Order: sequence, then structure tokens, then C-alpha cells
Amino acid sequence: MDRGTYFEYNGRPAVRFQRTYPYPVERLWAAITEPGELAHWFPSAVRMEARAGGKIEFSDDPNLEAMTGTVLVHEPPRRLAFTWGGDELHFEIDPVDDGGCALTLINVLEAENTAARNAAGWTVCLTELGRHVSGATAQGPHSETAEPWRPVYDDYVASGMPSGAPVPGMPEDDEGR
Repeated sequence: MDRGTYFEYNGRPAVRFQRTYPYPVERLWAAITEPGELAHWFPSAVRMEARAGGKIEFSDDPNLEAMTGTVLVHEPPRRLAFTWGGDELHFEIDPVDDGGCALTLINVLEAENTAARNAAGWTVCLTELGRHVSGATAQGPHSETAEPWRPVYDDYVASGMPSGAPVPGMPEDDEGR
């Protein structure tokens, strides 16, 4: 498993993921910005005004109510950032020497105790993203074919990543374990 790492981002708790893909920057940019592409790996359906200051809408996530956020950065085809509830998501795509690209995803967290929960979720999502951009079937992070979330979460908790936030669909006495 390519693990996320916990760190502070401008004084706030955050988790960071870095993945390298054998595809051009434009391929990854499409995957993180186009609604039809996002449907294969992102946890919510997304509609976005593609500009800094634009509105972004999230719906159809079985674990969250529909909500809106704000696009913070929109610099095609390299940088995208937006608010998602009390969190921020930052995506940066950089070319690498072999014609591929490197994706960095930073989830700036509203609360430190959400780190393990969110890191596990993004690990599953990024696995689906990798499948999708490779041309393999990716039915999204909530599908039965996605990597199971719980073992990934347990691994992050066991490694000492901050945890304890409520986990949708999990009994309260089972959270943070």
C-alpha cells in the first residue's frame, strides 16, 4: 500500500499522498477535474465552476450530505484546490522525465482526529484512480470491487496516525480502533 503521511500544512493537520503515473499531465488533469472521470474514483459526484472562486458541488456520497465548496486554485493542467466541508483538498500534478507525471494530493483537515479516517479513504480512492487511468475497471471507492476501507484504516491507526473521529456507518464504540 502506498501510504499517506501525516504532517502540518500552514499550521493545520493534513495528510499527503504522492503517486507517479506513466501518463501525461493532461490525462491526470482530466481525471481530477471532469465529472465523468471523477465518478470512477472520487467519493462524491462533483460539479465545478472551473475557476478560482467558483462553486463546487458534492452529492451522491453515501456517507455525507450534499454540500457546496469553493474552488481555491484552478491552474490547468497542474494545480487544483477546493474546500470540502471544513477540509481543503489540494491537487498538484508535475511532469516527470519519462513522459509520465506525479500527483500530490494534500487533504488539509478540519480536525486532527480525522487523519486516519481520511487517509484510509484517500488510499482507497487513489487505488481506484490508478485503476481508472490505466484503463482497468474502476467503479468508485464505494463499490464492492474497491479495496476494503477498514483494513487500511486499522493500519493507519496502528501506525499512530491521529484517529478517533466518527466514522460514518460504524458503531460509536468501534470508532478509532
